Amino acid sequence: MTQHLTIGSLVLPGNLLLAPMAGITNLPVRLLAREMGAALCFTEMVSVNGLVREGEKSFALVRGTTEDRPLGIQLFGDDPGSMAEGARLVAGFGNLIDLNMGCPVRKVVNCGAGSALLRDPAKVREIVRAVRRASELPLTVKIRTGWEAGEQTFLEVARIAEGEGCDAITLHPRSRSQMFEGNADWSRIAELKRSVAIPVLGSGDLFTAGDVVAMLRQTGCDGVMIARGGLGNPWIFREATALLAGGEPIPPTPSERLDATLRHLELFIGMAGERVALREMRKHLSWYVRGLPGAARFRDTVNRADDRELLVRELRLFLTGREE
Repeated sequence: MTQHLTIGSLVLPGNLLLAPMAGITNLPVRLLAREMGAALCFTEMVSVNGLVREGEKSFALVRGTTEDRPLGIQLFGDDPGSMAEGARLVAGFGNLIDLNMGCPVRKVVNCGAGSALLRDPAKVREIVRAVRRASELPLTVKIRTGWEAGEQTFLEVARIAEGEGCDAITLHPRSRSQMFEGNADWSRIAELKRSVAIPVLGSGDLFTAGDVVAMLRQTGCDGVMIARGGLGNPWIFREATALLAGGEPIPPTPSERLDATLRHLELFIGMAGERVALREMRKHLSWYVRGLPGAARFRDTVNRADDRELLVRELRLFLTGREE
């Protein structure tokens, strides 16, 4: 079930994608995921208001490298004109534009963006139409099932998006009210796949390679978008690829885990500087050691470390039993 995935003019060598995650999917995370087999990676969610107002912080989110391709740029906002202008502004930075219509976070929905748009299909139509006219890049939309549990707004929104020229649609099968609680209802992904002709990507509760295979088999979706399951675990792409090819997934060795974390740290320092990188890497290192014996003690040490040498020494000691 590993297969090429075509989204508009973009032909991908595989169908395992790294989802956009605010505060997480920056350049170092994307590069590591690509090395493990992610066929397409997305930027963090980017505010079109920040782009239109020439906010340097917003443009920093969409900058990558030649190795960071193909790159999907996810935009959010509630105004069709601003969304179109944002799409024009980022056209030279990536290979695909994704419109976020699923984020459940309060500060996003209170602005009328994210999953708040699921309550206004007419505005969804205006936004997709405006962005489609503004950009020739492949265009996708990421949504949830609806605002409240039990709603089927996703079917109407998907048909609108398809009708306005969207090239693919991603469904996280929870409502906004569910946030990330309960189980994602994968049957909704299968229902969506039967309802539209454009590619459908599935998201939600993909924490292991087995989950990836199960979603593809159960829903018939064209590809999957891995989010929380990839936190501190870029190997999920390698393991899922192996399983889909009929092989056995190979978990990372302690040495591989150490190499990846050190590379992540160095990439982050190169991107943001040592002070910022050491602070932000705390959460990533906690994810890298999740489930390992002694992880709680290690997290406590890392969260108090403000020295690069100390952090690296503790990391080596924890993962390999040696300081050097």
